[in-house]
Amino acid sequence: MRIQSLFLATAAFVFATPAMAQETIEKHFDGFYAGGTIGFDAQPNDVGSTILFDRNLDGTFGDTVATATGANAFAPSAAQPGAGFCNGAATSTGRLTGCTNDKDNISYSARVGFDKQYGHFVIGALGEFGKSQVRDSVSAFSTTPANYVMSRKVDFNANLRLRAGYAFDKTLFYATGGGAYARINSSFTTTNAANSFTARGDNGAWGLVGGGGIEQKISKHFSIGLEYLYNQYQDGDYRVRVGAGTAPATNPFILPPNTTGTDFRRSDDKFRWHSVRATAQFRF
Repeated sequence: MRIQSLFLATAAFVFATPAMAQETIEKHFDGFYAGGTIGFDAQPNDVGSTILFDRNLDGTFGDTVATATGANAFAPSAAQPGAGFCNGAATSTGRLTGCTNDKDNISYSARVGFDKQYGHFVIGALGEFGKSQVRDSVSAFSTTPANYVMSRKVDFNANLRLRAGYAFDKTLFYATGGGAYARINSSFTTTNAANSFTARGDNGAWGLVGGGGIEQKISKHFSIGLEYLYNQYQDGDYRVRVGAGTAPATNPFILPPNTTGTDFRRSDDKFRWHSVRATAQFRF
């Protein structure tokens, strides 16, 4: 009888120990939180980006804009070696003498979220609203010579994403991802004073974000962290229509058989950047 009682007591202790250990894990990442981020955004190298042309206005881009002699108006030549394209903003009328890199800059946002902790595992969701100061440009240089610059920047962006991670006491490592929306401000500038230029297109862009980070609890209600996010938005609606203006009938953009004009668009229809941010959260 004693042996049986001892066996039962030992078994109860063995099976109860994991449950007791589970209950002793303090849930540092459980519940609602609110906070903000500040960081630096950098764009990937978009070498090869150009401006595409729809010369006959049939909706298909990739046409050649030819001069009255049949030469490509945007191809480098011995007389005009600065013609062509660059993946930045033009600072002169020639590709070889002036083209700046895309602008990397700071970003900031506000966030709210909710986490649920199960032992060491944490799952949750959060939403953010903020702004990135990045600017992305592409330029074309004609043999005229003249430059044509299409640029875009972010008015604001927001995302709603999930996150899942593993907590080591007061330190949480996590992965995160979800959908996003951005208000894109697109613009066009040129040194061509002869033709007319009319812009159109939807400024709203949908996309996705994904990445990961670390969050460190430094008091009962406050935590700080470091986070990386990859941002990508589908932005291919912006167009510029080149009309006659005061240009002569021999102008490459209005040469017969289509004298109405020529449409411009960017060859890269995705606006991308990388974000590294510091985070701060107040946990309720």
